Amino acid sequence: MFKIMLSTMLAMMVPTALMMLCMLISKKSTMNREKMSPFECGFDPKSSARLPFSIQFFLIAVLFLIFDVEIAMILPMMITMKISNIMTWTMTTVTFLMILIMGLIYEWKNNMLEWS
Repeated sequence: MFKIMLSTMLAMMVPTALMMLCMLISKKSTMNREKMSPFECGFDPKSSARLPFSIQFFLIAVLFLIFDVEIAMILPMMITMKISNIMTWTMTTVTFLMILIMGLIYEWKNNMLEWS
C-alpha cells in the first residue's frame, strides 16, 4: 500500500515540478502587432498570411487518417489469426469493424461527407 501511495505521489510531483521549472526558465515574449505580422523581405505583405481553411477538407482528411490507421491495425490481425483463439479473434475483429462502420454510417447520414 505504501509503495502505491509513494508511486502516485511521485507521479504527481515530477510533472508538477517540471512544469514549474519550465515556467521559471521560459522566455517571456510580449505580443505586438509588428512581431505578429508576416515578413516578406521587408515589403508590406501582399495578402493575408492567415488564409481561410475549408472545414470540409479537414473532415475528409481526418476520415482518411482514421481509415488509414484502421488498415494498419487490421493487417497484423491477419498474422495473429493463426496463433490465437478463432472465436476471440473473430469477436475482436467484428467489434472493431462494426465501430468503424457505424461511425461511417453516422457521418454519411448527417451529410458530413458531402463536398459542397
